[in-house]
Amino acid sequence: MSTTRRSFLAGAGVAGGLSVLPLPGLSAATAAAAVEPDFGPKIGQALLSRNENPYGPAPSALRAISETAKMGCYYNDRGHAKLTAMIAERFNVTPAQVVIGEGSTEVLCAAALAWGRKGAILCPDLFWDTTVLYGERQGVKALRVPMTSDMGVDLTAMAAAVDDRVSMVQICNPNNPTGILIPSGDLKAFVTKVSPKATVLVDEAYNELTDRPEDNSMIDMVRAGANVIVCRTFSKIYGMAGLRVGYAIASEENAALIRSHQMSFGGNLGGLAAAIASFNDTPFLQQSRAAVLEGRQMILDAVSKADLKALPSQTNFVFVMVPDANALRDAMAARGISIRGAYGSLTGYSRVSTGKLEDVARYAAALPELSAQLWG
Repeated sequence: MSTTRRSFLAGAGVAGGLSVLPLPGLSAATAAAAVEPDFGPKIGQALLSRNENPYGPAPSALRAISETAKMGCYYNDRGHAKLTAMIAERFNVTPAQVVIGEGSTEVLCAAALAWGRKGAILCPDLFWDTTVLYGERQGVKALRVPMTSDMGVDLTAMAAAVDDRVSMVQICNPNNPTGILIPSGDLKAFVTKVSPKATVLVDEAYNELTDRPEDNSMIDMVRAGANVIVCRTFSKIYGMAGLRVGYAIASEENAALIRSHQMSFGGNLGGLAAAIASFNDTPFLQQSRAAVLEGRQMILDAVSKADLKALPSQTNFVFVMVPDANALRDAMAARGISIRGAYGSLTGYSRVSTGKLEDVARYAAALPELSAQLWG
């Protein structure tokens, strides 16, 4: 991880232009003999479409997985309790205020079901809404508020929309897919105004990647007794997306309600062991964050070189403004680079994640060239 951006560029062979071979760096014979992996990127693919952090899991997490794998025949009560206690200690709450799930996805889905039975979920028109969509498939009502003209979450309009129909307000901060961070003061004022009327759920999946993680969190409002739930995950800064560990911090009453709607119990042994081992692994977290931020800057530099613009990001991805997101996705795919296409009708925004730096370098080299080819 100490490898510099320059050495990554040189090592990836992109300083003077990127090969357009579908499997860059592989001979035809090697590519033909290679076996496609069951997990992660395909052979030769730069996987920059899924907001993953390929610099994890931490070495400490990998050792823990290896050492505890032979215990996989047992249920995980004590490990679950240990991680719960560790989270509670760090954030100065009681263990009863912590809910661990199979990724934060399970916690968010459980909240959608629990509060959806009491009323509607109010949310922005554009955010990571997979869990709300899950609730809607179970009969939950969702009310959506349009974004501001600059693609921000419209807190004023959302506050005005809270009425007797609404049981929960859900926000992702920083937001996905825009990457925009709601200023802490603005969000705290919103929570203060809205939480007496409806529970506020803040998904902080990318909090550790913001400029001031502690200041940007709403966990202090949980401690202060506000009707707010904060969700976190080990998928991003910890690089454990496939190990499925996430958690919520809430009042004991709200935590119990979430827990009553979970579908799993105990968590998976490998994920819990990895989370326990790396939760306080400061050196790894610092290295992981540094790699993400370096990759993000590489993307922003490429955007500027291509005469494009991007929304301000406080995450491990960038929302780039382009004439046609799907056209860029397809052109990148032809070079073995995977990025996101359009989000519904938003064809003018292309999301690219910070994967391995050598893969980001491939994107950075290709973007100006493809932009010129596609749009002149």
